Amino acid sequence: YGSQEYATPRLDALAAKGVRFENCHSTPLCTPSRANLMSGKSNVFNYFYFRVYPEGQPTFANYFQEHGYHTAVAGKWQLLTRKGGITPEQAGFDTHCLWNIPGGGRNRYWNPSLVQDGKLLDLPENSYGPDITTDFLIDFIQKNQAEPFLVYFPMILPHNPFDVTPDSDDPMSRDPKQNFIDMVQYIDKNVGRLEDTLTSLGLREKTLIVFTSDNGTNAQLTSRLNGQTIRGGKGYTHDYGTHVPLIINWPSRIQGGRTIDGLVCFSDIFPTMVDAAQLPAKQIDDGDGWSFWPQCEGNPGRTRDWIYCYYFPRPSSAKYNDKYSHYEVSFARNKRFKLYNNGDLYDTTTDVLEKEPITAANPTAVPDSARNILQEAISSYPAGGLNANRPKRKLTEKKKK
Repeated sequence: YGSQEYATPRLDALAAKGVRFENCHSTPLCTPSRANLMSGKSNVFNYFYFRVYPEGQPTFANYFQEHGYHTAVAGKWQLLTRKGGITPEQAGFDTHCLWNIPGGGRNRYWNPSLVQDGKLLDLPENSYGPDITTDFLIDFIQKNQAEPFLVYFPMILPHNPFDVTPDSDDPMSRDPKQNFIDMVQYIDKNVGRLEDTLTSLGLREKTLIVFTSDNGTNAQLTSRLNGQTIRGGKGYTHDYGTHVPLIINWPSRIQGGRTIDGLVCFSDIFPTMVDAAQLPAKQIDDGDGWSFWPQCEGNPGRTRDWIYCYYFPRPSSAKYNDKYSHYEVSFARNKRFKLYNNGDLYDTTTDVLEKEPITAANPTAVPDSARNILQEAISSYPAGGLNANRPKRKLTEKKKK
């Protein structure tokens, strides 16, 4: 996507030979995004607490499993706590190798605490978590090469703490930025290992690969992109928190080398996967996404005039501050304008950090139709989520203090 700092040749090749989406948006934080991705519906319908996936909500893995697919998940779970959630088995996965699941500990990178199919792994000294999870998926693919399969890889990398990788030049580095660069490059390496496995088994032409991110970069870090220095926006609802990469690659079905500028969100990925696999369309209760697979194949398809986001990641928290938005907030946006549920409107092309809402004192030419469409979009969703019992953030008023 234009970064001058991260060497990702395997991901670059997937994008060059596939379809790259320029306007994909997640929520600004991991658990809410993955609940959205796995269920195919906005958080306003089913999000309860941080680190909890709503029990009884079918996932894309449940659906593929029901249609004869072997299913596996490896990496980060973080969807089950004492407050509730679901196990990988309940989520539709036949097998798993996961960090942040009951029965495991805190380490995720060096000497990791990983649970495989319900049992804590006894690993050799200096094992590296991302290697273990990648090895697990490679083994799964090899064992299931003759049958249809679905692999979900919510990677452990590159989440903080920013630690060295096996490929880092300085194994004692304490430089978070350099370590983060190394971690991103290690993601690329493991993506390549998985793709090479598919190629060696003669499966690459038959396999759809979807690559995305569940939030923006950590706010401790800056990156160079298109000649600009950009601070990460993870946890914040401006574009640096929600605007994420999306690559769709399937050599036998997609003509590569294309970019798509249309808006897509995480609610769209579940129905797109079902459409690509040519399975019966899944009727998702309260599902607010639709398939963009026709566009991937170069055909006309249903496009979005707007996307909607509901964000209230930690409703049980006693903290109320801007970081990680411990306030209930929702917005609808098109490619240019973003309208919040409190009425604040921003031009994201000139005010990406959303410092100056458009007002009579700060006018910007906004077509009435744009504001009206975005307000209608917000009004088409419930006014509050399932834990709408905390103060709502007054965006404009807060900025004036």
